[in-house]
Amino acid sequence: MTTLGFIGIGNMGAPMATRLIDAGHELVIFDTNSERATSLRGKVVGSPKDVADAAEIVLLSLPVPDAVRAVIAGPEGVVHGSKVKIVVDLSTTGRDTIVAMAQTLAARGVTLVDAPVSGGITGAEKGTLAIMVAGPAAACDVARPFLESIGRVYVVGDAAGQGQVMKVLNNLLSATAMAATAEAMVVGAKAGLDARTMIDVLNASSGRNTATTDKFPRSVLDRSFDFGFRTVLLHKDVKLCRELAESLGMPFGVGRAVEAAWAHAAAELGDQDFTRIVEVLERGTGVVVGKSPEAAIAAPAAAK
Repeated sequence: MTTLGFIGIGNMGAPMATRLIDAGHELVIFDTNSERATSLRGKVVGSPKDVADAAEIVLLSLPVPDAVRAVIAGPEGVVHGSKVKIVVDLSTTGRDTIVAMAQTLAARGVTLVDAPVSGGITGAEKGTLAIMVAGPAAACDVARPFLESIGRVYVVGDAAGQGQVMKVLNNLLSATAMAATAEAMVVGAKAGLDARTMIDVLNASSGRNTATTDKFPRSVLDRSFDFGFRTVLLHKDVKLCRELAESLGMPFGVGRAVEAAWAHAAAELGDQDFTRIVEVLERGTGVVVGKSPEAAIAAPAAAK
């Protein structure tokens, strides 16, 4: 049995931490919300430093880059811990933040493993997340058994930051699919097409994507809008991808249009579920996509 540190017991962190506990590991836990922290079977401590004083391996699952910087390098940050040797960041922070934090930790003899995840709350609960790992091989090898408790490991590079590159590219494509599908569905509804029929046809045709196979069936057509990811965070991810492209001197024409769509949605929706972008696009049209429970369809088994 290994004692692990875990910081960030949110929508994604809680199920990932639970899987590690169920796999037989003892967890030392910190979260700014003490209720969330005490909801798990683990030892709750008062600061990130306390976690790093108690565990050689500390995992982070945090919502934004500033939170990662504060948890790692703040006055009571992980970097000041006496026992920590490896920090595994499961967050989506962007390349610049993770590279800077890797350097901060390295100055204290601590290695950072860049390991953002994809698959949503359902993937976190079922242990089917895609984990995009990058960092020194020795540290990645140490972290792998723990990571395999929460998903499938894909080693994408040997330096911190490369995992973040892979993650923001993935989220750009996911965000593009959702924004484009939402717009297409609203246009189709305005033209008199049935929402369920549209999804059936798209999923049998070349327009099929993650929004048509998963997000619309699960969270839009029944108007539940409960997929479990905040609009502001998806906008943050697309913005991080745009910043990456700019830093590389790359064009980002389609991406800029997608970022603009999510900036508008985030301004209206804030912390509400990102699937509500459909409601933003519906406003003023006189139509509602999947306006009754009867219009909903069951999600494919693979998406459950």
